Order: sequence, then C-alpha cells, then structure tokens
Amino acid sequence: MPTIHHLDDDLLVVDKPAGLLSVPARGADRQDCLATRVQALHPDALIVHRLDAATSGLVLFARGLEMLRRLSRAFEQRMVGKAYVALAHGHLAPDEGEIDLPLAEDAAHRPRQIIDPVHGRRALTRYRVLARLGEGAEACTRLALKPVTGRAHQLRVHLLTLGHPILGDPLYAPADSTARFARLHLHASRIAFIHPRTRVPVQFESPVPF
Repeated sequence: MPTIHHLDDDLLVVDKPAGLLSVPARGADRQDCLATRVQALHPDALIVHRLDAATSGLVLFARGLEMLRRLSRAFEQRMVGKAYVALAHGHLAPDEGEIDLPLAEDAAHRPRQIIDPVHGRRALTRYRVLARLGEGAEACTRLALKPVTGRAHQLRVHLLTLGHPILGDPLYAPADSTARFARLHLHASRIAFIHPRTRVPVQFESPVPF
C-alpha cells in the first residue's frame, strides 16, 4: 500500500514508488497504478497531477470533485511549489542556473520529448548544485530542481540538453547508465500549496531514496 504523508477531509499527499504508474495505461497488464491503490483505501480520492512511472515522490490527491477543481486551478495558476532531487552524470559546472528551452513530443519516438524552438511549449527549470561526487566515469552531481512549468519529461530532457542526463534514465541516458543503475534517480521531494479549505500554507517533504 502507498505511504500516505497527509490525510484530511479534503486531500491526501502520497508517496509514489519508482516504477509504478500514476494512472492506468493501455493494456490489461498496466492497470495497477498509484491512483487505483489509493482509491482502494479512499474511494473519493482523485489524482491532481502525475509523475512519470520512473520517478518517485510526492503526489497530491483531492477528495471529491470540488477539491479537485480547486487544486487543479492552483496548479494551472502555478501556485503549487514542487521541488525535486536528482543525480545526474558528470559534474555540472555552474552552482545554479535556469534552463529555458521549449519542449515538444518526438512524434517518431514516443513517449520521448525533444527541444523544439518552433513548435514546442515553453519549459523553464531552475537548478542548484547540492554536491559534486566521484571522479572520471563515476562523476555525478546531486541537484535540487524546481520546474516552473510542468511539461512532460521536462527535468529529464533539460538536464540531457546540458549534457548531464539523469542516472538510470531509460529514455535519455546512455545504455550503460540503465545497465548500472536500477532506477531513474529523480525524486519529487517537496510539495507546497495553500490548503484549499483552510487557506493556510502547507508543505510536505519526502526523504530522497538515493
């Protein structure tokens, strides 16, 4: 069963493990997902946003349609703060910065995304180096990531574009990375928002598992 960080009459904050879908996908073998598991415990729970199956971390659920509307509106208005931690290949030189590159679907290689200055939608990521680890082929950088926008695969493609793919990324890292690392090293570690009923700021954190 999923780890529930917070539960009240209006919402839940739940930890999704790496490798589990957020919602069902096509195929009888892809029906197990976080939403189904949470709804088995709380039938009125409705997922507000998603994480890639390979990504672990915090996911917000609303209890009922009215709370779903309120929380979805907060996401649309960028009033929900999300923070991630990642381990990326190599040593990223700047201590912090922004990546402002538009993303679009790679129609020939779905579900991959690509940088597309013509047809892409704006995607903005802020990053900060937490630590530079290892040397040579073992070098990697621990990063705090803040997606200002919420495009599919945004953090993964933006770091790839800098030449620093995330460890174990099955879509964007070199093949030897996925052979060496059992999972994508990307975790949704913090979520913050105004509670839709009490109007009090709340923040929830999840320990990084790598």
